[in-house]
Amino acid sequence: MLSTTPRTTLGREKQRGSTDRNDLYDVLDTGLVCHLGVVVNGCPMVVPTGYGRIGDTLYLHGSTGASSLRAADGAEVCVTVTHLDGVVLARSVFHHSVNYRSAIVYGRARLVTDPDERLAGLRALSEQLAPGQWDYVRPPNRKELAATAVLALSLEEASVKMRRGGPKDDEEDYALPIWAGVLPLVTSWGEPEPDSVLPEGIETPVHILHRE
Repeated sequence: MLSTTPRTTLGREKQRGSTDRNDLYDVLDTGLVCHLGVVVNGCPMVVPTGYGRIGDTLYLHGSTGASSLRAADGAEVCVTVTHLDGVVLARSVFHHSVNYRSAIVYGRARLVTDPDERLAGLRALSEQLAPGQWDYVRPPNRKELAATAVLALSLEEASVKMRRGGPKDDEEDYALPIWAGVLPLVTSWGEPEPDSVLPEGIETPVHILHRE
């Protein structure tokens, strides 16, 4: 179960919330990009970035020169992941909506300094985007590791919210001669596009060809 705190307690549409930790894992594990919210020099900043999960810890990365990551170390941050599953078209503009799954994680981020944990976090990031790629490509060298910052954020304080189903109109509007329903949104992978300078004879690896 997810813990309930003042920050994770839903104020509106409480029926759309979930306290099932597996729902949190599902939203995170099926996403590709998160948004890191942090205060930098007194101003709020929201930065899109890749991420990965190991157990109940979320890992994010970026350049060691990134002001957002430097500001996030030891600070209270917010990380969000959202999936848009469809546009809900009602009989009135007021009741238009979207079907979605979302997660918000609150907590104090920490800069990962342990070499083994840094590598594990970077591997999780890589596997989130392209499962199997970490073991296929050249690992990061010392210079690349020195230029990369890894942040860790506990999943202890998090909330999940989602909407499914069709439109919900006012009772008197159901008789209107207006189409209503859902426009599903499905994201899928296209055919792999080889690098233009790729030498002949290098085949697309199986883990890329069979990406679901």
